[in-house]
Amino acid sequence: MTSKKHLSTLVCASLFTLGLAACSDKSPESNSAAADGSATSNSATLDKIKQSGTIVLGYRDSSIPFSYIADNPNQPVGYAHDLQLKVVDAVKQKLNLPDLKIRYNLVTSQNRIPLVSNGTVDLECGSTTNNKERQQQVDFSTGFFEVGSRLLTAKDSGIKDFADLKGKKLVTTAGTTSERYIRQHEKELGIGEIISAKDHAESFLMLQNGRAAAFMMDDILLAGEKSKAKDPNNWVIVGTAPIHEIYGCMLRKGDTGFKQVVDDAIKATYSSGEINEMYKKWFLSPIPPKNINLNFAMTDQLKALISNPHDRDQ
Repeated sequence: MTSKKHLSTLVCASLFTLGLAACSDKSPESNSAAADGSATSNSATLDKIKQSGTIVLGYRDSSIPFSYIADNPNQPVGYAHDLQLKVVDAVKQKLNLPDLKIRYNLVTSQNRIPLVSNGTVDLECGSTTNNKERQQQVDFSTGFFEVGSRLLTAKDSGIKDFADLKGKKLVTTAGTTSERYIRQHEKELGIGEIISAKDHAESFLMLQNGRAAAFMMDDILLAGEKSKAKDPNNWVIVGTAPIHEIYGCMLRKGDTGFKQVVDDAIKATYSSGEINEMYKKWFLSPIPPKNINLNFAMTDQLKALISNPHDRDQ
């Protein structure tokens, strides 16, 4: 007659062979780690971070004042980057990894979504618009900014709105929602030519060099580029925004565990009121590299988003 212990062994072996289960002599209490920060169930990203001891942050090098390089070429700064570091603190606490390392990975408008999707970058917080098309490929955090797309142009250009672009050259940044919008309306507006630059800095350089009469982008990013000019007073932001968008941090699609950590960290920054000091630091005070004050007051729309956080595209 087969003993109970021997029968149990045979059953476990059969289940293991079928790939249906794993058996253990350990008691349920031995698996209690799942209740503390050492567990990363439902999150491939947290598992990856736990195993490597490193979180990979995607950053932009010229999205002033959200994520950009100022004085140190190896250290991004900015409003979105500060929020990103709040998430890092939350991950440290969640995984009980006080010495969690940060590795930075530069992203562009063109490659940011693929690098998040394929696992190269764990979290990207810069100036990425949350929209339905992108939601098919990645997930977005709670929104952290609301913008409108407008025009940056020389003060004496005569351009006051989009209707004044007829027959003129316009530059915008490749891979952005501004580029997509303006190409859809190019013939309607009678634009002479649309130039797609690799990043915001190159777009503004083309404007300054006279290769384009205006630069279309999110209003706050235009204010950031304007601040870098030799004489910012020579440039003006004009036009009625045809599109309004919400920025969010990008993470891999379907990772609900990691998204919860990200969202909770951002919401905690809102509810504590710390977001107001962060906003003042980057939008209402002199910022590097030229110590220019953007003087970009918080809009009613952003105040509403902070009061009632959400991850919708509108």
